[in-house]
Amino acid sequence: MMLPSTTVERAGATLEFGVLGPVQLLVDGRPAALGGSGVRSLLALLVLDANQVVSFDRIVDALWGDEPPETARTIVHGYVSKLRRILAKAGGAASIRTQPPGYVLQVQPELVDLHRAKRLIGDASGRPAAERAELLGRALELWRGPVLAGAQLQKTGQPDIDELRLVAVEERIAADLELGRHAEVIGELRRLVDDHPFRERLLSLLMLAQYRSARRIDALVSYRRFHRYATEELGIDPGPELRQLHEQVLRDDPALRLPTPARAGRQAYGPVIPAQLPAATSAFAGRDVELAWLDGLQHGGGVEGAITVAGVVGPAGIGKTALALTWAHRNADAFPDGQLFAALRGFDPGHEPTSPAEVLTQFLLALGVPSEAIPLDLNERAGLYRSLLAERRVLVLLDDARDSEQVRPLLPAGSGSLVVVTSRRRLDGLVARGGARLLALTTLSSEASVRLLDVSTGHQRRSAEIDSLRRLAALCGHLPLALRIAAARLAASPQWTVDDLVAELADEQHRLRALDLEDADTSVRGAFDVSYRTLHPDLAETFRAIGVHEGTSVSPHVVAALTGVDLVTARRRLRELASAHLLTETRADRYTLHDLIRLHAREVAAAELTAEQRARAAEKLVDYYLLVADRAHRLVRPPRDAHVPTVSGDIVEIPMLASAEQALRWFDTEWPNLVAAVRLGATSGLHRHTWQLALCLRTYVYLRGLTSDWAAVFDLGLRGARAAGDRDGESRMLRGLGNAAELVGEYDLALERYREAHQIAVHLDDPALIALAGDNLGGILAEQRRFDEAETYLHTSLELYRRNGDCQGEGIALNNLGVLAQDRGENEQAYDYYRRALELHRSGGNHEDGARSLANLCWVSRQLGRYSEAEGYARDGLRLAQTYGMAYVEAMLHHQIGELHLEQGRTQAARLELNLALAVYRRMRSPYADAVEALLAGLADV
Repeated sequence: MMLPSTTVERAGATLEFGVLGPVQLLVDGRPAALGGSGVRSLLALLVLDANQVVSFDRIVDALWGDEPPETARTIVHGYVSKLRRILAKAGGAASIRTQPPGYVLQVQPELVDLHRAKRLIGDASGRPAAERAELLGRALELWRGPVLAGAQLQKTGQPDIDELRLVAVEERIAADLELGRHAEVIGELRRLVDDHPFRERLLSLLMLAQYRSARRIDALVSYRRFHRYATEELGIDPGPELRQLHEQVLRDDPALRLPTPARAGRQAYGPVIPAQLPAATSAFAGRDVELAWLDGLQHGGGVEGAITVAGVVGPAGIGKTALALTWAHRNADAFPDGQLFAALRGFDPGHEPTSPAEVLTQFLLALGVPSEAIPLDLNERAGLYRSLLAERRVLVLLDDARDSEQVRPLLPAGSGSLVVVTSRRRLDGLVARGGARLLALTTLSSEASVRLLDVSTGHQRRSAEIDSLRRLAALCGHLPLALRIAAARLAASPQWTVDDLVAELADEQHRLRALDLEDADTSVRGAFDVSYRTLHPDLAETFRAIGVHEGTSVSPHVVAALTGVDLVTARRRLRELASAHLLTETRADRYTLHDLIRLHAREVAAAELTAEQRARAAEKLVDYYLLVADRAHRLVRPPRDAHVPTVSGDIVEIPMLASAEQALRWFDTEWPNLVAAVRLGATSGLHRHTWQLALCLRTYVYLRGLTSDWAAVFDLGLRGARAAGDRDGESRMLRGLGNAAELVGEYDLALERYREAHQIAVHLDDPALIALAGDNLGGILAEQRRFDEAETYLHTSLELYRRNGDCQGEGIALNNLGVLAQDRGENEQAYDYYRRALELHRSGGNHEDGARSLANLCWVSRQLGRYSEAEGYARDGLRLAQTYGMAYVEAMLHHQIGELHLEQGRTQAARLELNLALAVYRRMRSPYADAVEALLAGLADV
């Protein structure tokens, strides 16, 4: 059927006006430059009422509402003039004419997408279903997004545009249902019903599609959910037509069935075409990308002449079967010669895996082969199966495969068929020898998880509960099985609120127990346990050992330390655990556990390892992190302390770190694990290990500005030092806690911590420790402007550093004396201190303290009026800070450069630098954030 062209030619150019999406004027297919939202808004008004007068008053109301500017008339005239110039330049196919009381856009209706859509929708009325579906589909393609996007209208005068589209969608789906496309439209209808929960026409179409797809229970559930929602929210019953449809579904009214004429040209072996797919879950959400991936395999994704095999793999409970069945039902009509299904029971704790011979027998019987004609030999049975399907287009769904060998005899011949295999294993052999494509499922998005919870509980939650549902989804790890169990608990216990269940799952010790269903075989713990029980003993040992580790990721070095194997063996074990989907390889040599699998590993370790074994594993792990962290922090900052890590055994396999850059990358990767190792040391009674590991982390937390972790780590270290009776460690941990408090502006607390550290150092009569603590104490006293006290402590520390030969300590003391001198207004003296400190730090390769000295040299040079010199120091310091990832020092330097720009009148450059500093200060909760915010506020009007 031919329709008029969608564009009209004029003077060599074509025009098209669009309002069914972004407001636009296309000239020869390219968008014309319309300018701001005001011009677009006026154009939208004129296009919506094309060839009709739009009054000036209506234009003003639409553009500004009840508060038009005094110059509204002048502004509108300007907009009209601009549109007239654009149209004249395009060749005159449309024009704007002044006609009291306003303006009229004179244009051929075919140039307007809204008119074309209305015409196509009108033409569809009364036509046969195939023509209606085609015409309505073309009309709906004209919508390009939210209508009138880019226009800012107070009152459009066209509230029926979205309604027009929705009516067209309903009519197109009704036509599709007449054509027997019920399985194809269920997903679309479910989304539409979610978006328009009170639209009864959409619900009736969904129920009819579900009923005709042999999902009668789903149709009844859809009605029950709507009935509950309507009565609770509106206090009304469904309309008479919807109630009648519900009654028809209940009594299985034959009138609902679609006449199905025999397919032309179909040839089948035997009396029936197999349709073995089990029912798909009624609660399915998300997975749009994965469904599209499977669609791609069906439509040309395979190699010509070869069977297409898709492996849907992932851990227990990830939703492999639900995805496969949902897609299979939606696409069943694409396989006119039938759908075969087999439960392979590869990980069924109550049954042995189904043998290929047994599955082949089931398939051959379904294809019409008499039982007495089925060969006894497995190879002959497989040959007959392939022969029967060689010229046919079938879907074969093999669920829960144990391994590739179980699947390979079940692959049919012929390029028209598709095999979908689900498995907890990665099926690498099927890829290598069968050319399979693998789809590895991950957890659902937060949005899809909430939708799944919402649908599975049987009613839509009110908006007030959405945040609680998000928290519940996060505690379920966005794992579909866990989400369904949580939803089932809510549905079965109406007295429980979402918040009640969130509170129960928040307890990690009992979370897996809470995700079991009573009197049912449905259990997250049980699903994971089946995967664990099928592991080789060496892999099971490794999984148990990982259960002791409370970090977020593991590496071959960690596994080698925990199990005592070499690095090659550790890598192989991790790869095999990832193949079983108990771990996920996020990058080379880095593996993570899903939150719930991590809890399961912890439970397995607690149940199957003795207390002595767990303690020994914890000690090995903390030993490993202590050894590597000590090496790493000494590469980042030259060693100044004499303590040697206490390691109880031989840890042979450790990363080879040879530079500060490598050490910082290791810290970045392992940081969550290092924090967890400190906690593990504390809970395992490894008190000396705990404070020493905390001490090894001090340089890194300062460089990266990790103030949120700093105090927590050193508090655990302090408890460990005190529990071990280690006064040296206690003093060092108190200094670290003082550092953490000082950085966030808690100066009184910092002073208290430093005094305690200093008192312990004096009691121990340890010159090195006295110098360290006195240096800190002098610095905080200077910050509080107690200059005389500060000077005493700082000079004492300086002398002790020199006596001990600690050049880096000497540099730090000189730097602090410089700050003291500068606060006193002695800028030349301060400059001299900073220069001497910088020389010591450079000679010792101490990049961290060297960058701080450069920042201070910038600061004092500014006060001395040496702006060029100040900027040079700042740029040198910034390069150093950026090279070695010194977040806090980098922020200080951006702050300095920003103030330097302000002093020289370079406002825009100052704003950029100050904003860079502010981002870090805020993250670190630095007291300097307020000062930078005040500077930026002063620039707001500049």
